[in-house]
Amino acid sequence: MVTVRFLCQFLPQKIPIWTWYHVPRRFWSCVVIDKTICQENTGNSEDQSKSWIKTRKKKQHSLPPKPANDHLPWEERLADAVTPLWRLSYEKQLQLKFEEQKRILLQLSARLSGDADPLNPQPWTRGQLSFPLLPTLPSPVLGGYRNKSTFSVNRGIDGDPKTVGFYVGTGKGRNIVCVRSDHLLNMPEKHKEVARFYEEFIRQSPLEPCILFHEGGHWREITVRTNAVGSTMAIVYFHPQNLTQEEIQPHKETLVEFFTHGPGAACQLTSLYFQESSMTRCTNEQSPYQLLYGEPYIFEELLGLRFRISADAFFQVNTSGAEVLYRTVGELSKADRSSILIDVCCGTGAIGLSLSKGVEQVIGIELIEQAVQDAAHNASLNGISNCDFRSGKAEVVLPQLLPSLDSAAPLFAIVNPSRAGLHYRVTRAIRNCTSIRRLIYISCKPDGEAMRNFAELCCPPDRQKKLLGDPFVPAVAIPVDMFPHTAHCELVLVFER
Repeated sequence: MVTVRFLCQFLPQKIPIWTWYHVPRRFWSCVVIDKTICQENTGNSEDQSKSWIKTRKKKQHSLPPKPANDHLPWEERLADAVTPLWRLSYEKQLQLKFEEQKRILLQLSARLSGDADPLNPQPWTRGQLSFPLLPTLPSPVLGGYRNKSTFSVNRGIDGDPKTVGFYVGTGKGRNIVCVRSDHLLNMPEKHKEVARFYEEFIRQSPLEPCILFHEGGHWREITVRTNAVGSTMAIVYFHPQNLTQEEIQPHKETLVEFFTHGPGAACQLTSLYFQESSMTRCTNEQSPYQLLYGEPYIFEELLGLRFRISADAFFQVNTSGAEVLYRTVGELSKADRSSILIDVCCGTGAIGLSLSKGVEQVIGIELIEQAVQDAAHNASLNGISNCDFRSGKAEVVLPQLLPSLDSAAPLFAIVNPSRAGLHYRVTRAIRNCTSIRRLIYISCKPDGEAMRNFAELCCPPDRQKKLLGDPFVPAVAIPVDMFPHTAHCELVLVFER
C-alpha cells in the first residue's frame, strides 16, 4: 500500500496556516510520496479508484462512478454508491481529493487567465496554479461521523416496499433497490438503529409507503439527528394524500407509542417530530414540524460554544470536521477587533459566533427563519452580544445592508452557500463594496455554480454587468475533508484585493 505524506506533515504541528503564503511556488501543490514503497501498489480496489481520474470525461465536473459492480453483494454496491472511497486507505483518500481540487482550481486559473499567450505561458498551462493549494486537512473522525442522516423508503432486496435505507440504482433506469445501511462506515450506530425500528413500525402499519406521490401511500423518509452526548432527534415525513386530520391523528399516536413504550423505545429518542407534506422538501414555514414527543431541540458543543439545533436547521454533518473547518477559516480571516464580519448563508451562526471574539461585530444573513432564531438563541446562550442575525434572501438583504455600514470600518466577508452557489446580486454587492478587501468562500461543490461566482468576483470591471469594483484575486485554497470515504470535501478559497 502506498504511503502518502503531505508536505505539511514535515512542518511543526502548530504552524499557522497563513505562513503558507511564504512557501515557495514550487511546493504550492506538492505531494511527497515515499518512492520506496510505491511499487507495492497492487490492490485491485486502489487501481479501480485510480481509474476514476484516468477515465474522466473532459466536460465532467465531478468524480465519475466506479465501474459496474453488479456482481457484488447489495451491501457493497450501496457502499460504493454512498461511500465510494471506502476501500482506500485514508491517506489515499486525502491524496485523491487533493488532486481533484487541484484539477478544479486549474480550471479556475485557466478561466481567469483567458487565452494563454504562447510566448508567455501562464502557470496553469504547465499544470501549476497561480495561487497556493495546501494539502487536504483530514477529518479527526473517520467512522460514524455523520450527525444527520435521511433514510428513504422503497422496495428492498426482497421486494418489500416498506424497506428503509438508501438507494442503489436510478429512477431513470427503473432499477431502484432500497438497501439497509447497517454496513456503511460513515453512519453512526444510533442512526442505523432508528432506521431499523422505523422499518419495523411501517411494516406493522396498515398505511402504505409513499414511493411515488401520484401512486398514493403515506409513510416517507425519516431523518435522524444526533449529537456527541447521544441525544437523538427523529423526524418522520408523511404524505397526507386525502386523509383528514382526524384520520391522521391515530397514526401519529401509534408512532409515538411505538417509539416511547413499544420496540422503538430502545432508541431512547430525545425528540420525535412529524411533518405532513405533499412536496419533496418543504420548510417549517411551509409545513410546520409537529413535535409529537420530547424536547424541541438538541444541543451540540463546537469549539467551546453550545449550539441549539432545531428540526430543519443547517449544521455541518461532521461536528469534529466542522471544528477543523472553522479553525481554518478563523486563521485565514486575519480579522482584528475593529473588523466587521459579514457572514452570508450563516445557518445557525456557527462560523460567526466562533469568530465573534476577534471582531467588532458579526452580521449574519440566512434564508431559513428558524435557523436565524437558533442563531440568535445561540448567541444569547453563549453570552455573545456583538452578533446580529438577519432573516431573508441574501440577494435582497446584502445589497441593502452594505451601503448602510460605516465605510471607515474594515469589512471582510465569509460566504458558505449551498451547491446552488451565490445569487448574482450577492456577488455583485460584494464586488462593488470597496470596503471588503478579503473574502472567504466555502464551497462543497467548487466545480458547480461556485465557479460562476469565482468568475464574477475576479473578472475585469464590466459596466454592462454592473461589476464596477476592483476584481478579487485568489490568494490561497485549502481543502478540508468533512466527508471521509466519499469523494466530497469542502474547499476554503480566500480572495483578496
